[in-house]
Amino acid sequence: MAATASERKLLIGGEWVETGSWVDVRSPYSGDLIGRVAKAGAAEARRAIDAAEAAMQEPLPAHKRAEILVRVAGYLGRRHEEVAQTICAEAGKPLKAARVEASRAMSTFTMAAVEARKLTGETVPMDASQAGVGKLAFTLRQPIGIVGAISPFNFPLNLVAHKLAPALAAGCAVVLKPASQTPFSALLLAELEAEAGLPPGWLNVLVGPASEIGDVLVEDERVRAITFTGSGGVGWKLAERAPRKRVKLELGNATPVIVEADADLEDAATRLAANAFSFAGQSCISIQRIYVQRGVYDELLSRFLPKVEALVVGDPADEATDVGPLIDADARDRVLAWVEEARAGGAEILSGGDLDGELLRPTVIAKAGPELKVSCEEIFGPVCTVTAYDTIDEAIELANGTRFGLQAGIFTRSIKTALAAAQQLEFGGVTVNEAPTFRADQMPYGGVKDSGNTREGPAYAVREFTEDRLVVVELS
Repeated sequence: MAATASERKLLIGGEWVETGSWVDVRSPYSGDLIGRVAKAGAAEARRAIDAAEAAMQEPLPAHKRAEILVRVAGYLGRRHEEVAQTICAEAGKPLKAARVEASRAMSTFTMAAVEARKLTGETVPMDASQAGVGKLAFTLRQPIGIVGAISPFNFPLNLVAHKLAPALAAGCAVVLKPASQTPFSALLLAELEAEAGLPPGWLNVLVGPASEIGDVLVEDERVRAITFTGSGGVGWKLAERAPRKRVKLELGNATPVIVEADADLEDAATRLAANAFSFAGQSCISIQRIYVQRGVYDELLSRFLPKVEALVVGDPADEATDVGPLIDADARDRVLAWVEEARAGGAEILSGGDLDGELLRPTVIAKAGPELKVSCEEIFGPVCTVTAYDTIDEAIELANGTRFGLQAGIFTRSIKTALAAAQQLEFGGVTVNEAPTFRADQMPYGGVKDSGNTREGPAYAVREFTEDRLVVVELS
């Protein structure tokens, strides 16, 4: 059994391990200590890889992998409120959003179970060439090997699920390093995996400095794949340091939305207000840049700003709260500094821009030049800009005008305009008449340019954790 919720151990090789040193976890809202977790380092990382290697000596058949994943989804359902409360406490995520995350994790495991059952190769048409006549050929999908998974704080359960569930579906053991700010959700999930019948060593969870744990994952040749969600600077360095591994990156964005003159402005304003500030903007696809056709700019603002100002800022455990705290004071101070830089650069603060107690109010900025950080870098806070444009070509150029390319959106009643924008916007995903913050867990999710090099979603990720093996049979 694991230790109590307020004091947790690491999971290595099926055993809950104490190391003698601890990582404190504090509430982003109150600053109170909510618990501590045993701190891992390089030695624990090597032990975890040893355990994963030993586990894979006895492969799990696909039906067992699927059964375990389905049971985990069921356990998440039965303990849904406990899981949501854990997310809320450690991440400062408003409770109603934490409940959505818990439900989405159930979906992620369920879909991964489906993929475990249907993971297969393909036949090769050998008689398509003279050399292949008389031969039968097909491919097998083989597990790539041990997977190192590094997850961020902002979705402490579901982003772990998006790494863990497809890797297990593919037949790979995992060494997981969740964010040190939010480890409890991952450790709770590890408990559920064990209860669901996952054998020892197939999942190992380490909490501690990335500089130590990450170095071991990069350097140990037994780790064949690394899946990372986080900052671009860290992610691309991981890829550079591990050229012989499959390094899959899901990174940041400065998410744009285009609002055409023919759009349903009330619907657009409602979706923009909800999705620019949810979880205090701490999502890779939180709306950051809004481009509005000049003829409807004032009308859109007249609908949008009251909805922003009606958002409830406060304690994330309060059922009414829409916007809670940033993850820590450093993050809050950085976002405030970017807002002040925009103000000093001639931008106009239309709403927010200051604190409600220790919490940053939802902030809307107009006349922000493209060179300002709030316009071209990922702010990861409850801030968005609004800018008028004249032509759709101008709007698309503005939307494409950053180094990021994760998701973008457009609101329009014109299918021609929507499809043209979908082709011209340089992003991994484009939503039409929906906020680009939208994500369903079965869809291919990922970016281009500096936003990453992979597609998550169980049907897509599971193949990233396998390799093709060709089999050729001489029939004569």
